[in-house]
Amino acid sequence: MADANEKNMIFEEDTRTGKPRYTEESVDTLCDAKYVRLYDLRYAEGRHYCDASRRVKSELVALKSDEEFRTMMPDAVTIAVVVILPGETPKLLLNYEFRYPIGQYLLSPIAGLIDPEDRDRENPLVEAAIREIHEECGLVVKPTDKVTVLNPCALSSPGMTDESNAFLCAEITLDNTEDVRQDGAVGTELFAGFELVDVAEAERLFQSGRDRYGNFFSLATWAVLGYFIREYR
Repeated sequence: MADANEKNMIFEEDTRTGKPRYTEESVDTLCDAKYVRLYDLRYAEGRHYCDASRRVKSELVALKSDEEFRTMMPDAVTIAVVVILPGETPKLLLNYEFRYPIGQYLLSPIAGLIDPEDRDRENPLVEAAIREIHEECGLVVKPTDKVTVLNPCALSSPGMTDESNAFLCAEITLDNTEDVRQDGAVGTELFAGFELVDVAEAERLFQSGRDRYGNFFSLATWAVLGYFIREYR
């Protein structure tokens, strides 16, 4: 009887939908690195599912209630940085960032994790976006520039990870591109140049799924290209 009681405490089920509900006791930590962790979600007796996460165990998305899930803060921000130059059509600013699991520099939007200090601000998504724009491309977002939240929390690849991103657009007016630079990289970040993409080039990239070198890029890049085409065509 004790074993049955213990099992019931660990493995729960939503009686309305039949979906598993985890408890902290049913989650084991397999790897605890600085930016990525791996957990074993035991969702039934003898049943396991691996979860790659940015989060510490107590903050795992799998452990959240339905209401907590619907109101949670994402892990990161991804920004469509649209540059407005004098006498030119709007351009989408993308960079080439080295992605270690792929082993390649990938054409990417400006993006980064939400820092703890961002979460304490009045508009954490916007504040994180402004900081990442400055770090990754050297631009200072002015009060006259416009930063808009497009999607507050989108799941990156929920079949293997609970990682989530907010998508934003930052429309930045510049006199020239002299201040665009990549010397603000931190930690493991590696960059290899920028692309300023007009709508015609964005459409080519969007349709082909490959950058100018013939390489594939991330779903986030594809989403940002699609937004730029739709709004600035």
